[in-house]
Amino acid sequence: MRADPLVKHVVTFGRVLREAGLEVGPGRLADALTGLDTVDLTSRDDVYWTLRTTLVSRMEEIEPFDRAFRAWFLRAPVAPPRRSEAPGEQAIKLVQKAAAERRVAREDEGAGEESDAAGWSFEEVLRRKDFASMTPEEFARARELIRRCAAARPQRRSRRLRPHPRGRDLDLRRLVRGSLGTGGDAIERAFRKRVEKPRKLVIICDVSGSMEAYTRALLLYVHAAVVGRGVEAFVFGTRLSHLTPELAARDPERAIAAATQHVVDWSGGTRIGASLKHFNDEWGRRALTRGAVVVVVSDGWERQDAALVGREMARLARQAFAVVWVNPLKGNPEYQPLAGGMRAALPFIDRFLAGHNLESLEELADVVAGIERRHAA
Repeated sequence: MRADPLVKHVVTFGRVLREAGLEVGPGRLADALTGLDTVDLTSRDDVYWTLRTTLVSRMEEIEPFDRAFRAWFLRAPVAPPRRSEAPGEQAIKLVQKAAAERRVAREDEGAGEESDAAGWSFEEVLRRKDFASMTPEEFARARELIRRCAAARPQRRSRRLRPHPRGRDLDLRRLVRGSLGTGGDAIERAFRKRVEKPRKLVIICDVSGSMEAYTRALLLYVHAAVVGRGVEAFVFGTRLSHLTPELAARDPERAIAAATQHVVDWSGGTRIGASLKHFNDEWGRRALTRGAVVVVVSDGWERQDAALVGREMARLARQAFAVVWVNPLKGNPEYQPLAGGMRAALPFIDRFLAGHNLESLEELADVVAGIERRHAA
């Protein structure tokens, strides 16, 4: 790790980025410092691209990052180096236009089934469409895609060594046993390796009135994650409710109906701090969150004490292996984390993601599945 002055400089720059609306947590700052250890700090280009690669995750964050970089590091309105950008909104519009033209052509021709190309285009449009604006027919088609996203699980390396053909540790016991048939000559070497095992996953979902437009889609995700996978699920509005038994049913409609009956504060107020305190006091002491990946799904609108959210998130972050916060409002390009609860929680979050469409849930699946490798790096 670099000297303390650089660490303080980058941490303060992270605060500047948070004021500019970027979601920069401790995990990203650690990645940035690790990246700066491998580049020439006298090269402006190396520093710029290292920080941009580790601290920027969305296209709309590039412009505020550039402004903050110029103001903080260059102290002058000098434009940072640019690269060719990946196709963004224009490409999405072209896909939507092509899908619309294909649907009109199929209606005119009376086609019974969609072609593979048309289906692919429609699925691409569906992946980027906000859950709140989906029609019932689109939502029905999105259910299977939501189920696929929920299949991802965090992994951890097992403490025990298992036989493995590409292992690095020599298995002396198997080696000696195998040499008995060859007169003591160890002809075939046997190896062992630490294999990966599923890490505990805990999902805490906000079902208050402010989340109503996204609750059903997110609960379908939680249900698919819980069924047959040993995931623990909780929901909260004004109080915390444990929903793993209700969501264990195979039929999602039956499971969500049972969850609705069990939760008495559905679509009511929001008490994030009190709910997290209940979780930490009761379930945290049972070691449920020790070494687990905790996914909190909420818009961050705390109706009471925002400082309590910060204190309980600090407790949660100390126990958990990683904390991921999913906020559907982050899908809006103009979103800024101004809500008191959200601002209080940000310093204790490893990853801050949107959860407003299928594409964002796919990103969540990638983050959950690869979180062990990022921490190991």
